[in-house]
Amino acid sequence: MAETSVTRVRTIASSTADPPRGRPVAWLLIASLPMLVFLVLPLIALVLRIPLAQLLANLANPEVSQAISLSMITTTLTVLLTLLLGTPVAYLLARRRFRGHTALDTLIDLPMVLPPSVAGIALLVAFGRRGLLGQYLSVVGIELAFTSTAVVLAQLFVAAPFYIKAAAAGFAAIDRELEQAAALDGASPRQVFRYVTGPLAWTSLFGGAVMTWARALGEFGATIIFAGNFPGRTQTMPLAIYQGFEQELNVALTLAVMLLAVSFAVLFLVKGILRQNI
Repeated sequence: MAETSVTRVRTIASSTADPPRGRPVAWLLIASLPMLVFLVLPLIALVLRIPLAQLLANLANPEVSQAISLSMITTTLTVLLTLLLGTPVAYLLARRRFRGHTALDTLIDLPMVLPPSVAGIALLVAFGRRGLLGQYLSVVGIELAFTSTAVVLAQLFVAAPFYIKAAAAGFAAIDRELEQAAALDGASPRQVFRYVTGPLAWTSLFGGAVMTWARALGEFGATIIFAGNFPGRTQTMPLAIYQGFEQELNVALTLAVMLLAVSFAVLFLVKGILRQNI
């Protein structure tokens, strides 16, 4: 009798885990329509606002090409630093419970919800010329604020938590018995991570890295305060959009459409990969 009840519960749980496929109910579609129109209409208007031929021609604009080049370079460096520095943090959060764990987890979440202006000011008072650490770096001739390095630091501050949270969730979902079995077979901790933990969590790691890159690509507030808006040196695509909106609208529209297309492609890619591995 108990086994029958358990089986019934599992059947109900599995049937409710995946939503039923088919056409949406008419009333549900109608109720969803206002919000869908509100979310999609501005994106369609943006794409239709600039002809494709003009968009392609604007890509030859030095201001546009410099902003794109700088964004690609800085976001790539940001992702590499995130993978190197964020993976140990994610593993620590996933595998160890210690006093202050919740506080540490909350601090990592904080940059994702902080206003970008607050993040920029925080970076400036920490790494600026008269900042908490920056004043000592200035003594040895290291200037971080208002440089390309500041762009990377700003992106790293606001985007790295996306990878850390995704990676921590991936590590936590791994069956520890698989790692223990590899260790019993003589694998070192490094080999266990390389051949067992990493491959099993790669979907979460990849998804987190891509989301980090996308967030870094769209970073604006912290960058403009901590790094400034200097064309060719600190002006990324979002900053060029801000300046173009005031001076040359076509530049702003071109970069905005590019960011829209890249963001959609990234999200579509990540969702597709995650869906295939569920």
